[in-house]
Amino acid sequence: MLALFILRDHSEVGPAIWRSIQTYRRAIPPGSLNWYTSADGDMVPLDDEGWEHNRHVVIERMGGGSRTVELRESPSETGSYQVEYYGRRLDSPIHEDPATTLSFTFPTEYLLEHGAVQLRALALELARDLPFTFGYASFAIVSSRGSWAAADWNQVESLLARYLGLDIPHAGEFSSRLGTHALSASWLTFLGEPLLGSLGGLHALRNALPFPEVSLLPMDGDRVLVTLDEWPDPIDTQAKAIPPQYRALARLLEPFTFKYEGQELIPYESDTNQWLRRFL
Repeated sequence: MLALFILRDHSEVGPAIWRSIQTYRRAIPPGSLNWYTSADGDMVPLDDEGWEHNRHVVIERMGGGSRTVELRESPSETGSYQVEYYGRRLDSPIHEDPATTLSFTFPTEYLLEHGAVQLRALALELARDLPFTFGYASFAIVSSRGSWAAADWNQVESLLARYLGLDIPHAGEFSSRLGTHALSASWLTFLGEPLLGSLGGLHALRNALPFPEVSLLPMDGDRVLVTLDEWPDPIDTQAKAIPPQYRALARLLEPFTFKYEGQELIPYESDTNQWLRRFL
């Protein structure tokens, strides 16, 4: 799963968002995206008319408030190919600290068939034209927005407690409140301004991550891609310790990592705060 958070109004980045979606569409098997969320909230077949509708939402409807595009392989099952786009206005009165957000899902079979090098190259291409502040790619337990109520949470929590390299993505939730903050360290971590400058820039990253497994790839526009290992790592804590490069990046990100604030947090908010700091 790849998620990118962009501190720009949706009207500024719509064409680049659409190019990224089309890059994803060309990279995945034909017919992998078959359904989309219509204007009235129903899942409907994604035909040529549906693609034109979604292009219009992303590129042409520039006025007003937020934008939403959700594309899926199946109307009822999740975890395979999926696109989520939440276009935000930074001055939105209804979102706490918004960031325009784009996320892509790949089944594990895609990684096994194409390899980590090709998946990383594709992630880089998907992010290339987007002025992201933060982004990441990692293994994830994926569900569509609104579908988590049906999950077996005992099983989910058991997996998360054992495999720290897993993520539970909530692109829609964080698009409303992430702002300039980071989430946790991940296999691929994308950093851009103003977050990268707050961390101390590329020099600070090099000093914090002196590990042979780590690579830093500067990108145009004061952005950088941090790769923590050759392959994404589920980090099975029953079999190994947390890799030191994950701890080191988490320590660097910690002052800027998102945190729910308040005296009486609901359990989900407290759990999320703890989960985002699991490598510490």
